[in-house]
Amino acid sequence: MNMIPLFQVWMGKNVHKEVRKVLESGFIGQGPKVEEFESVLRDYVGNPYISTMNSATSGEHLALHMLKKPMWETFDGCASREIWPGLEKGDEVLCTPLTCTATNWPVLANNLNIKWVDIDERNLNMDLDDLERKITKKTKVIFLVHWGGYPVDLDRVKEIVEKSESKIGFKPIVIEDCAHSLGSTYKNQRLGNHGNICTYSFQAIKHITSVDGGMLILPDRELHERSKLLRWYGIDRESNKKDFRCEADVPEWGFKFHMNDVNATIGMENFKDVDTIVRKHQENAEYYDENLKDVDGITLLERKPDRKSAFWIYSMLVDRRQDFMNHMKEQNIMVSQVHERNDIHSCVREFRSNLPTLDRVVPKLVSIPVGWWVGQSREYIVHAIKKGW
Repeated sequence: MNMIPLFQVWMGKNVHKEVRKVLESGFIGQGPKVEEFESVLRDYVGNPYISTMNSATSGEHLALHMLKKPMWETFDGCASREIWPGLEKGDEVLCTPLTCTATNWPVLANNLNIKWVDIDERNLNMDLDDLERKITKKTKVIFLVHWGGYPVDLDRVKEIVEKSESKIGFKPIVIEDCAHSLGSTYKNQRLGNHGNICTYSFQAIKHITSVDGGMLILPDRELHERSKLLRWYGIDRESNKKDFRCEADVPEWGFKFHMNDVNATIGMENFKDVDTIVRKHQENAEYYDENLKDVDGITLLERKPDRKSAFWIYSMLVDRRQDFMNHMKEQNIMVSQVHERNDIHSCVREFRSNLPTLDRVVPKLVSIPVGWWVGQSREYIVHAIKKGW
């Protein structure tokens, strides 16, 4: 029997044909296909303020960069007040250590300090009680991750942010890393509609891939328009009236974070199957929930009725993890922790702190195959687990 993989790349049946058209068109940079893909994404998420990026990490880097400028609220066209003080070197970003390093390294790239928040053992997301305790006047950003696609309690996060305004004089900005979460919903709305900055990933093994890429979702038009400029050096590609290769004045320098038409075409073709892909992940997860709920040595994670996970991965806590992993390998089933805790790396040594729940949970953390490719193999996987290890 071949190994049942933990991850597999979905590639739609017409991708090769459509990519060939782009490659032979003579235009492969950021162009009409990017605009077309962004229209598809806006319709899917239900938010108009979407910009594609060459990766979710670039989107997170850009979001933090844009937050360096203070924001003002204007009244009657003249009077105004500062509603956001801006980010400065040394300000704190409250982060979860249980994620890909792609989430947290943009914090370092923007010369900001990480303050680690412990995890909630019930769902592996950020512990919101610990989050509330750790907010100080140096806290400018709360950086959430929806582990496996299971949404954080965004209502509770909003309450914490609003309480913080009276405590520290402003509301910390919330960024949601939705890399695992394409198709997830909170209170019947897709993530990206709850007033926060959000990023999604279209990296190779996500629900939908554009080979590499991502999108940045912003809460208002002003930030959205600015993001479209800064993802391509700060050049206004939509209204530039100067010579083809001689740009108009660039008032604010930017980056090379844009998506190109080749990636957009791949993403758009694969997106035609998004509902089928997400549904298969969810159906497999429901099967595991029902058939593994009473297995000795396994603790399943929380499921609340007000949120729905896209189940990019299916994680659980397992006693005698190494024995379990060895057993599953013998059964030709690939399993993994998926992400190492970020706080152990030497480049973030200065930010280390006491995280007792993370210490207790990570040695038990395992993910099993849950994706669209699993099919009837899910029965074999459950049987292999129930055989014991």
